[in-house]
Amino acid sequence: MVHDPLVRRTLQRAADPLVVDLGYGARPNTTFEMASRLQTVRSDRRVIGLEIDPARVVPARDGVSFARGGFEMAGLQPVLVRAFNVLRQYPEDAVAPAWARLQSGLAPGGLIVEGTCDELGRRCTWVLLDDQRPLSLTLAWDPFASERPSDLAERLPKALIHRNVPGEPIHELLTHVDRAWAVAAPHGSFGPRVRWRATLEMLKSQGLPVRIQRRPLRDCLLTVPWDVVAPNPR
Repeated sequence: MVHDPLVRRTLQRAADPLVVDLGYGARPNTTFEMASRLQTVRSDRRVIGLEIDPARVVPARDGVSFARGGFEMAGLQPVLVRAFNVLRQYPEDAVAPAWARLQSGLAPGGLIVEGTCDELGRRCTWVLLDDQRPLSLTLAWDPFASERPSDLAERLPKALIHRNVPGEPIHELLTHVDRAWAVAAPHGSFGPRVRWRATLEMLKSQGLPVRIQRRPLRDCLLTVPWDVVAPNPR
């Protein structure tokens, strides 16, 4: 999120830099981590963690507050919402209504980061949405924890995880990316991050609208416009 130019710009320009971490789980560790990271973007950001289970609501600490709330976001109007591993437990047909509910509660110009990750955050995927529509899909992974990009298929957002089958755009994307990753194998002697940068450049040269990483990052990132992976109509 910190490295996403649209997220950064949105938070920097916000009149009220309110950020909501929706459904932080049994422990708010990631809420505190997010608050710390976002402080480098906007030092006066306000972070509130929301949980539907009142037993999980903990006292405020280190400038982060907590409250009970679900998709209605406790009546707040944040400029940025993160909802990770929330929709994973819902059926696929619940995604659109949940997105709409979150979008209706955003502050003007706000954004939503909705996705899934594994327990240690080594494999993450998320959809970036504004108040009208999904904008992009990002895959992010520790290059030492995955053999190929398609290993992230099991952590796709709920909107896509059941669509990773032949004939669906997300399946075609992962297949295409795996093929480029294989071709870039000679770069692996310099490490998986160098190999991934070569893979990205290859994908871009082949016409895939990928976002090229402009700075060294620990993780491998693949970001494409939502139109590239939008599911086929049922």
